[in-house]
Amino acid sequence: MLSRLAAAVAALSMGALLAFMPAAPAKLNVYLIGDSTVSIKQVKAYPETGWGMPFTAFFDEAVTVDNRAQNGRSTKSFLAENRWQPIASALQPGDYVFIQFGHNDEVPTKKTYTPEAEFTANLKRFVAETRAHQAQPVLLTPVARRKFDAAGKVEETHAAYAELVRAVARETATPLIDLDRSSQALLQQFGPENSKLLFNHLAPGENPNYPDGREDNTHFNELGARRMAELVLADIRALKLGLADHIVRGTVKATVDAQAR
Repeated sequence: MLSRLAAAVAALSMGALLAFMPAAPAKLNVYLIGDSTVSIKQVKAYPETGWGMPFTAFFDEAVTVDNRAQNGRSTKSFLAENRWQPIASALQPGDYVFIQFGHNDEVPTKKTYTPEAEFTANLKRFVAETRAHQAQPVLLTPVARRKFDAAGKVEETHAAYAELVRAVARETATPLIDLDRSSQALLQQFGPENSKLLFNHLAPGENPNYPDGREDNTHFNELGARRMAELVLADIRALKLGLADHIVRGTVKATVDAQAR
């Protein structure tokens, strides 16, 4: 009799304890769609690094970052290759889709070229189909290339297509991370010479993946990718997206402080 009573008391105590324990955080997915400046790189490409790679490590256990960005893709080719449809089908309420295209859409000599009207329509499709699943789209302007004029001033390299992204964000009331402008500001802070430290610039013999060296002003190294990811994280907080609650504490403090100055 006493053992039964003790068991009952223990069960009640455990039930009371569980009732006061915080619920497990809701799981959510953050999908990244875009081009090589975002994507996961093969080992043979290192130290080239997409900003989506360090981005995955800055969130708590409730968040899964699913980086579907691919080298060389535009909005047109991403759709044509059936890369978007599986994402749209998998979306759950509360998920996020970060959309950053432009680098390959804007070049008329590439097969991936997307005329401006089609680029706009594709962005609107991503936004509408994300919302149809009660998920949150976030638009990003294409991240800046490293280009300076003779006076050492960073030059705009995505003017037309970045503005198209801004226009779609306004028309659809979609949160916008203006990575074109924020990354230009970062490059200007570094200056023409030091900004090479953010990109895949290598001397001959410095890395076995690039025995002849490399001067790449589009793709980042590990430091550059992290700095670009930090710009994105800072804007997630500035926009007061719900996702900001899941950023690991202190992750973007240095970047936010730098921008405030």
